[in-house]
This record gives sequence, structure tokens and C-alpha cells, in this order.
Amino acid sequence: MPQFDDFEIKMLDILQRDGRKPVSELAQEIGLSTTPCARRFEALQSAGIIKRFAAVLSRRAIGLMVEVFIQVRLVTHSDGSPETFIAAVQRMDEVSSCWTMTGDYDFLLHVMVPSVDELNAFVMHRLMRLDGVRDVHTQLVLQNIKGPGHVPLGHLRR
Repeated sequence: MPQFDDFEIKMLDILQRDGRKPVSELAQEIGLSTTPCARRFEALQSAGIIKRFAAVLSRRAIGLMVEVFIQVRLVTHSDGSPETFIAAVQRMDEVSSCWTMTGDYDFLLHVMVPSVDELNAFVMHRLMRLDGVRDVHTQLVLQNIKGPGHVPLGHLRR
């Protein structure tokens, strides 16, 4: 695991909350001058620790009123089904995130759609019709309490 000093940990924490913060302000907040702060910032980007910057959108404000987590189980793993499924999911705009999982289901999908009717169409006419899909289990999000969130940094301070 890479080693981080207090300046870098503070920098990562601040940037997770506000990725548009100018380097001059960032430097002031972490207690460095601008040039060394900029060097550390560039090093964190070059090392792939800072992957990218993005705007966080309000799904409801743009009409995505239904948010669900969908667990997917495949029929088999020995015939290329996982690769086929992954390729199909990567093309589905409704799928915000997808993870492979241990346990009873093989994949966990985070999906956002405008309505329950569109959720039904997505599950019944697209997801369930993919080759190799055995069954799905859908869980409707009632309220988002926390997240999508930050990457925890507490373990770096130990």
C-alpha cells in the first residue's frame, strides 16, 4: 500500500468534497505553499490515486425518479456468460454501477430510471432476456441516507 503524509491525506479529503477547489486554496487549507501542493496534486493524479473529476448530478432533478439495486444470478459461469453479461451491462445507460459479488447472486447493479413502468420494461424486456441470466432480485431505494460518498481515508492516518 502506498504511504501518504498528512498533507496528502488532507488534500485527498478536501478534493473528495470539492474537486474544483483551486490549488492555491487547497495549498492554504493543508498548510503548504502553492508549488509543492501542485507537485503533490500532479503526483497523485499520475499515480492513479486521483482517477478523475466529475459533477455530481441530482437524479431526481433530471427526472430519474426510480432508483434500484438489482441482484443478478447467471445460469453458469463456464460458457462465457459472465463476459457476455458484463459487455451487455456496460452498454446499458440505466446501469450506473455494476459489481461482481460473492454469495447467492453474481452481480449487483445500481439502476436509475424515470418511472416504475420503465423499470419493468428494463428488467423484463432487457435484463431478463440477456443470455445466461437465471434470475434477478430487485430492491427499490426508498431514501438515500448517505452517498454516493467519499473513499474512507482513516486507515491512512494509522
